[in-house]
Amino acid sequence: MSRRSSLISTQLAHAVSLSLSLSLLALPAFAGDSFADAITGGKPSLDARYRYESVSQENALKAANASTLRLRFGYETGEFKGFGVMLEGEHLSVLGTDNYNSTTNRKTAYSIIADPEFTEVNQAYLSYSGLPNTKLKYGRQRIVLDNQRFIGNVGWRQNEQTFDGLTVVNQSLPATTITAGYIYNANRVFSDQSKPPVATFANVGNAHMKSPILNVSYKGWRVGEIVGYGYLLDYADFATSSTQTWGLRLKGDTAIAEGMKLLYTAEYASQSDYKKNPANYSVDYAFLEAGLAKGVNIVKLGYELLEGNGTKSFQTPLATLHAFNGWADIFLTTPVNGLKDAYLGAGSALYGIKLDAIYHDYRADKGNARYGTEWNLQVTKPIAKNYLIGIKYASYNAKTFSVDTDKVWLWGEAKF
Repeated sequence: MSRRSSLISTQLAHAVSLSLSLSLLALPAFAGDSFADAITGGKPSLDARYRYESVSQENALKAANASTLRLRFGYETGEFKGFGVMLEGEHLSVLGTDNYNSTTNRKTAYSIIADPEFTEVNQAYLSYSGLPNTKLKYGRQRIVLDNQRFIGNVGWRQNEQTFDGLTVVNQSLPATTITAGYIYNANRVFSDQSKPPVATFANVGNAHMKSPILNVSYKGWRVGEIVGYGYLLDYADFATSSTQTWGLRLKGDTAIAEGMKLLYTAEYASQSDYKKNPANYSVDYAFLEAGLAKGVNIVKLGYELLEGNGTKSFQTPLATLHAFNGWADIFLTTPVNGLKDAYLGAGSALYGIKLDAIYHDYRADKGNARYGTEWNLQVTKPIAKNYLIGIKYASYNAKTFSVDTDKVWLWGEAKF
């Protein structure tokens, strides 16, 4: 890591720490509703999702089939003198036999479906909104930034990813949202049962860290929203995965004909070693997407580059990875030679049924080898306000990377 990068990283960490400290010290005392009203006037929540998932791969592993039911239940109190509390638990049950490798059930003869049985605290945080245009949260919480390419909740898996830490969201400046935070643990989808030394970084349930984050979004520009960010991930148990990432993102749309819009997104980021990471490297990320939207119909063409130099590659371990580079989840970890993903997607709706299709072409960044291609298809149907059913299919055709993989999902969910 260069001296300049180290200085910038240190300055960001100090700036985030100072911002959080000043916010905490500035807590005013003022009258509010009664404590009892805050407790009884809160909002309960219930989220239930049944899912059947099937995975078939052209290798020695057995085809996997998982039938699971996830229940998430929570309660968020009202506010008392600006303070509030959120508590939320999750539980997953396997319905029938667990003929799949959940990463914790030791059924390694089967393909992986990363939905282990678990009972966990999903969220548990104290919030404070007594400062003007500011919300503080301390504890276990959901953090979703931008399109979740770097920090997200991995909502597709049955065990949601949440984070232990402190966040401050401020909207004092016009059209601007500043999110500053400090994360000391990522509660990943693999559950608390997946622990070192048996677990690797790829499947550890709790990733302990000391990580300041900063994300600044400005929506006052006519061209679109512009976002600048810095994510300094310092892992306690996996120093070789510690990275600092700095980036800039632009997303917008403009009318080009009656009822039709041109959509566009451009993003660039640079990632390098951080703190105790023994490597010394720097790799880049680039994303370009353009599309046309008219009514319920949309077409998008995109290109994403995660650079690799043969030994190190651009990684986004805290992202909602399933949303990127294909639903077959072949590229959850970027290959050392990097990844270039060119894709074409289309979406529409018919009689209230949403239809989506995406085609991916994957190649290496270093050497330009063709990894493979993939089709993604999805049909979803909202029912009233609280229900959704869906079917989803992913088919990866391997060329020089991994193996042919087919996945099918059937699910239904209810949210209250």
